Amino acid sequence: MPSLADMRTKAKEAGLMKLDKLIAKRQSIPMNDFPIPVKELCERFEKLYTGCVNDVLREACLLDQNLPHDIMPLRDEMVLCGEAFTVKSAPNCMIEGEMTFRAQMLDDFKPDGVVVWDTSDDVEASLWGGVMTATAITKGIRGAVIAGGIRDTKQILEQKFPIFYKYRVSNGSLGRCMITHYQVPVRLGKVTVRPGDIIMGDIDGVICIPREIAYEVLLRAEGIERNEVDIFAWVHQGDTISEIIDKGGYF
Repeated sequence: MPSLADMRTKAKEAGLMKLDKLIAKRQSIPMNDFPIPVKELCERFEKLYTGCVNDVLREACLLDQNLPHDIMPLRDEMVLCGEAFTVKSAPNCMIEGEMTFRAQMLDDFKPDGVVVWDTSDDVEASLWGGVMTATAITKGIRGAVIAGGIRDTKQILEQKFPIFYKYRVSNGSLGRCMITHYQVPVRLGKVTVRPGDIIMGDIDGVICIPREIAYEVLLRAEGIERNEVDIFAWVHQGDTISEIIDKGGYF
């Protein structure tokens, strides 16, 4: 008869096996390459618009890829697309070690990335400002999505840096929040954003495109946009609704 210790060990092992599967599912980070350079992929997405790309995601049965609707661009004309560089912070009165960890994070910024910052629903601190913007630009970052506050707005605008955010406040972050993780999966609204996923934003908000299908989504969205050029032409020339639908149009 197995001892109590053996039974506990086996129970622990069984539990770990189940947890390992959950960890693999929830914390996996996509690593696939694209058939074109990332920079080209991002530039082509930036020529599209989020509504078109979101419709393609719907075709793939992905209905919850839009980040919370209150994350909007600082200026209507701002667009961005890049590989997600994720950051997680939380309200915290502690200060010690924060600047060291932040410096380490900034050193790890990668060209053609978009910073996606989960603030744990912070409503008091600013997480992004003028110096962060300047640093991101020198690192080749294409933009930032902050699910919280920003400040130094004039400095950000002067640097023409695409940023999406929830609110503005003069409060700094030190003594109000701390960065706890970066380059890990984060959750914004219903969307899980993993490092390397493709983030796209425009006047209608921000969407997350799973990395594994990003190139196929790009090609399909480009095809839809070409078709929409024809649809607008048919509308303007006075074709009837039924005529437009017969020719492959939609509304």
